[in-house]
Order: sequence, then C-alpha cells, then structure tokens
Amino acid sequence: MEARFNLFDSPTASKITKRFYNVASVLEQSTLPRTLRELVELRVGQINGCGFCVDVHTKEAAAAGETALRLNLVAAWRHSTVFTEAERAALALAEEGTRLGDHGVTDETWAEVRKHYDDDQIGALVCLVSLVNAATRMNVIVHNPGGSYEPGMFANMPS
Repeated sequence: MEARFNLFDSPTASKITKRFYNVASVLEQSTLPRTLRELVELRVGQINGCGFCVDVHTKEAAAAGETALRLNLVAAWRHSTVFTEAERAALALAEEGTRLGDHGVTDETWAEVRKHYDDDQIGALVCLVSLVNAATRMNVIVHNPGGSYEPGMFANMPS
C-alpha cells in the first residue's frame, strides 16, 4: 500500500499538520502517564482502521515500557485482566468518544472517568481522544500506511 497523497507536499496541509503535532505535544506536559496516552491513541487507531496510527502508538508505547502482552490485548481490553480500572475507564472513553454516532459517551463511562482522574487529566483525555481521532482520519483519507515508523521520529518536527 502506498499513500495516495503526502500531506507535507501541500503547503497548507503541511502547516496544519505541523501545528497539529505541536498542539498534541502539549499533552506530554499533562500528568497522564505516557503509556496510558499511547494505549488510548492505539485503541482509537484500531477502531478507525489507521495502520499508520497503530504502528506509531504500538511502537511508542513499547518504547515507553509497555509490555507486548498489554499491547496485544488493547483491542480486547474489556475481556482481559491486564488493565487497571483507571485504564479501563480511559479506554472506554476512547471507544465511546470515537464512536460518537453509536450513543456518545455514556453517563456510566463518564462517572468512571471522574472516579479515576482529576479535572486536568480529564481535560487532557478529552483533548487526546479528539486529536487522535482527527489524526487517524487524516491518515486514513490519504492511505498513509503503517510499518515504517521509528520511535521518536516526530520529536524533531519543525513548527
């Protein structure tokens, strides 16, 4: 599979993509653990069928110390025992926030998120889910394939 379009070849899309990355990098300053952020991003990438995002967030999570077992079970997190209650709340928010047309974010999921995270962390989770959904959509639209990402590849992206 080859990408049908390189967003960095478009002056406008390139500016937006770079700024988009810089906005997302603010989440690194939040108190949400990096591995949790990567698991949430991985789950959204899986739901949206984004090979590039699944590649990026699997590799970044592994680089952050996430285990192969947990990475392999993200897609089936509801039917596994390796995630904490707080992680499960975040993954439920990621799923429901991605599948808004189904029923939106339920009160039950929201209550679980409120139980495990403070206001700043909730704000970060909402922004994270929203941003990664936008990123997956950009990558899926242009058929950006997974497989060639190297951890840290975006770290030196100019603004």
